[in-house]
Amino acid sequence: MIRKEDVYKIGIFNKPHGIHGELQFTFTDDVFDRVEADCLICLLDGIFVPFFIEEYRFRSDTTALMKLEDIDTAEQARAFTNVEVYFPLKLAEAAEPGERLTWSYFTGFRIEETHYGHLGEVTDVDTSTPNPLFVISHQGKELLIPAQEDFIVGIDQKHRVITVSLPEGLLDINS
Repeated sequence: MIRKEDVYKIGIFNKPHGIHGELQFTFTDDVFDRVEADCLICLLDGIFVPFFIEEYRFRSDTTALMKLEDIDTAEQARAFTNVEVYFPLKLAEAAEPGERLTWSYFTGFRIEETHYGHLGEVTDVDTSTPNPLFVISHQGKELLIPAQEDFIVGIDQKHRVITVSLPEGLLDINS
């Protein structure tokens, strides 16, 4: 069984494309192209289900047309409309040394601040602005922390912890 902590979200299937089961795929991370992987994980009815990639082709920097094995008609593909797509963490971590991970990889990591301690878990990364923001679940509220390399003291991929040192007063802005 695939668990949420074993995967991270890389995009969403938008709608069918054509009549042969192709899907329009909007992605935030092209790790499926950079790492040797046979499948993607889809969240269907609350369960993570692997689907093997038959082929894909890029349409832009953030969209691709993807064909999954055994999805051969537009009707079958329609069942994947607005389905979230995930990627196995172990495969992403096996990327070539020196290869940059995307910010969305850090969803699910715990954030520890050098002065304040545990801040919460990264639930999302907002990349809609020039400066990405970690969206953190903090005591039942949403906390936004700049995802800037200058603030990151260390990253423990094995234990999924990011240690940050934030400028004084930054956490007060979120109040």
